Amino acid sequence: MMAALHFEDVEAGAEIPHVVKGPMSTAHIVRWSASMENWHRIHYDWRYATGHDKLPDVMVNGSWKQHVMLQLLTDWVGESGWPWRLSFQFRGMNVPGDTLTAWGRVTGREKRGQYGVVHLEIGLRNQDGVESTPGAASVVLPLRGGPAVPYPFDPAVLEQPA
Repeated sequence: MMAALHFEDVEAGAEIPHVVKGPMSTAHIVRWSASMENWHRIHYDWRYATGHDKLPDVMVNGSWKQHVMLQLLTDWVGESGWPWRLSFQFRGMNVPGDTLTAWGRVTGREKRGQYGVVHLEIGLRNQDGVESTPGAASVVLPLRGGPAVPYPFDPAVLEQPA
C-alpha cells in the first residue's frame, strides 16, 4: 500500500510520476471509441481518416487523452487527495504507433482552510517529446495531522477557516 501523500510532502518544481501508455495500436483506439460510443470515422476508418479528412492516420480519441490526464493525477494523490480542477487543450494529433507520456510538474501550493491545494502544469507528449495536450491542474491534499480530504469532495471545504 502506498504511503499517504500530504501537502507538506510537495515542493514547487517537483515532477510527479509519469503515466506511460503505448505504443498505441489501432485496436486500442477502436476499443476506446466503441466503449465511449464515439462513432466518428476518424477513430476507426483509415481510408476515411486519410482520404476524406486528409489526416495522417486514424486519431487517438480526445476523451482517451482526458482519461489519461485524470489518471496521472489520481495515481499521484492516491486515496489521500482529490483532483479538483483540470484543464487542457488538444493542440496536436496522436496516431497508432505513438507512445504517450502524461507528465506533471508542481507550479505552486497554498493552504486553503484545513487543506492544501497543489497547482501543476501537466501535459501529454509522444515518444519524440512533442506535446499534444498541454494543461494545468489543481489537487487537494490533507495537511499532516489535519483532517482527511472528504469523499465526495466538496470545494466549499476550501473556503472554511482552518
